[in-house]
This record gives sequence, C-alpha cells and structure tokens, in this order.
Amino acid sequence: MEPNDFFNLEGQVAVVTGGGQEIGEGIARRLHAAGARVAILDLKEANAQTVARSLDGLGLRCDVSSAAEVESAVGEVRQRLGDIDIVVNNAGIVGKTAPLWELEEGDLDRVYAVNLKGVFLMCRAVIRQMLERRYGRIVNVASIAGKEGNPNLIPYSSTKAAVIALTKSLAKEVAGKGDITVNSITPAVVRTKILETIPQPTIDYMVSRIPMGRTGTIEEVAALVHYLASREASFTTGQCYDISGGRATY
Repeated sequence: MEPNDFFNLEGQVAVVTGGGQEIGEGIARRLHAAGARVAILDLKEANAQTVARSLDGLGLRCDVSSAAEVESAVGEVRQRLGDIDIVVNNAGIVGKTAPLWELEEGDLDRVYAVNLKGVFLMCRAVIRQMLERRYGRIVNVASIAGKEGNPNLIPYSSTKAAVIALTKSLAKEVAGKGDITVNSITPAVVRTKILETIPQPTIDYMVSRIPMGRTGTIEEVAALVHYLASREASFTTGQCYDISGGRATY
C-alpha cells in the first residue's frame, strides 16, 4: 500500500447525521476529501442540501428521533448512493442549561430523543446490512460531559454517557462477525456556534478544566473520526476516544 492510500475512503458511502453545519459539516468534508461519497442528514433540509451540493453528495432532511424518518432516509441513501459503509452519529442537542431542580420532565425527554434514541435508531437502521456485507464503521459522537458530568447539563451529560455504553455494547455484539467496528469519541468543548446557546459561566467552567487551556477545533475532531472510519482501524472497536486537550481523567 502506498503512503497516500492510508485512510483512503474511495468507493465508500458515508452518512453523517447533523452534517449540515459545524462539527458534522467538518466531518463530512473530511470524509469527502478522503474519497467517500457522503450523505448529509440534518433536521434542517436546506443546510443538508447546501453542504451536500458542495461535496457532490446527497442532502436529506431527517429527524433522528423518528424511527420512520431514519428508516426512510437510510433507504434513500442506499437507493441513490449504494450500500452504506460508514455512519457518523453526530446529531445532538445541548438542551436546557439549569440545575436538576429547575428542569421539567420534557427537558430530559427532548435531549434523550435526539442524543440517545437517535443514535440507537441510526445504528439499528444500518447494522443488519453491515452484518450481511461483513463490513462497516460506526462512529458515535459522545462528549467528555458523558464521562465527567457537567453541572447544569444533566440531560446532556447523562445521554452522552449512555451513548458511550451503547457503543461498547453494540461493538461486542458485532465483534467477530466481519470487519465491523463501533467506536465513540468524547470531545471537550469545541469552538462552534452551539456555544452561543450556553451561558458564559458554563463555558468558562468547561474550558478551565482543559489542561491545554483552549477549545478544540472542528478540524481536529474530523481527523479523529476519519481514522476511526477508515479500513486501517480494523482492530479498534468498542472504544471511547478522548479529544479533550487532556481533560479526561479516564
């Protein structure tokens, strides 16, 4: 294998949820640059199509919390691009920022529906075909909050912890059934527009916990996802990879 063939995704089909902006868009662009044909699934159809057009890919509206919409979108990707090799479950929401005693039941339900149920539904929609083809890469975007628990972000932190556990469980279920890997990543705070929805004291707290003393970048996250989505990552599964500037304690 020639050096520039490393991490080559030529001929593969990748799906990125929440790919219409920010981290998801950065991941989609990285996978496309490596040769993959990319389908962008996003709640905002216009965003999905704008990014997809720039990548000569496919942009679809998809509410990942809806089983019907997930199955429909996955079916359309297969019909128009072919069998799915790579899935990056990036779609997620922060939810209300407040202590537990100020939260309503619906505040948890809304975050759970996207951050955890959405990952479950996407994995379920693609895993059977990956098993039939004996190949696949799933990368789930969790968060360092899922390991450490951020104050005033209980719904977000708890659902991201659940994504880590889902990843490890599914990885063990498919291990040895072909070249199928399932991994998660746990970014610390990354400089994106989503920070505009979070109170500054909460952001200051998160950054203060990072030994490198800065936020991560979209490009750094995309690079890690690219590795985990590649054929070279064939002996790496059920893992939780930190991209946290040294914040993680385990």
